[in-house]
Amino acid sequence: MTTKYDDAVIALYRAPLDKFVAERKRLASELKSGGDKAGATRLAALGRPPISAWTVNQLWWEARDAFDELIAAGERLRAGNLAGTSAHREAMAELRARAETLLGAAGHAATEATLRRIMTDLSAIGAAGSFDPDPPGALAGDREPPGFDVIGMAALEAAEAPAERHPRPKPDRKEAADAHRKNEADASRERQARERLAHERRKAEEERARKRVECERLEAALRSAKAELKTRTHQVDRMRKELADAEKTVAQAEAAIDDLASRLASLDAGAAK
Repeated sequence: MTTKYDDAVIALYRAPLDKFVAERKRLASELKSGGDKAGATRLAALGRPPISAWTVNQLWWEARDAFDELIAAGERLRAGNLAGTSAHREAMAELRARAETLLGAAGHAATEATLRRIMTDLSAIGAAGSFDPDPPGALAGDREPPGFDVIGMAALEAAEAPAERHPRPKPDRKEAADAHRKNEADASRERQARERLAHERRKAEEERARKRVECERLEAALRSAKAELKTRTHQVDRMRKELADAEKTVAQAEAAIDDLASRLASLDAGAAK
């Protein structure tokens, strides 16, 4: 049985990415008002996922058929069943296509870098067989690519088992050294690529944070300007009314003066006679 906290986590990670912060605040407030203060605190601490992890979460909910095929294919490969290779490849291709469609529908660019990161996350989940330690459909961050031994070693052993009767000759030292250097170079390139990706992700996050701060500052300035305009408008309306009242008073005074002058002139004319 799921708890209200579990339901809140699912709702949070299914929400549009640009609504994540507002939805987290709303759901945490609901948990707190419902008496689950600990759950509210835990939920408020959950981080906004990168767009790649967010997309994987949406695929879990909206492309479950292909996701289930990926998990099942991973299980077969870990058991050494080579029949899972084709199913794994087909599931990954289907999920990539669905990811492009999903990103476009949500207004996000389906860049090659984003799609590669999504495929790495999917490979890691397929190799592990689950989202652990995150709940299903609530991937909080990107995963490291799975090691070959996780999903491929069993399949490789199964493929090479019949050949053990006729073992291949051992490579000479030069071939072994060349292979070792090549493996090290490949590992170095992969490590550098991961570091570049992490650096780019940090820069993108910093830029988004800067833009959020600037946006909040401008919104605050706009609210202040609107409040000032409203106050000044009320002051102008009040002064216009006071001016209209003063002009009316002046007109009445002028009329009274004219009346008194007329009456005085009449009296002076009568006295002269």
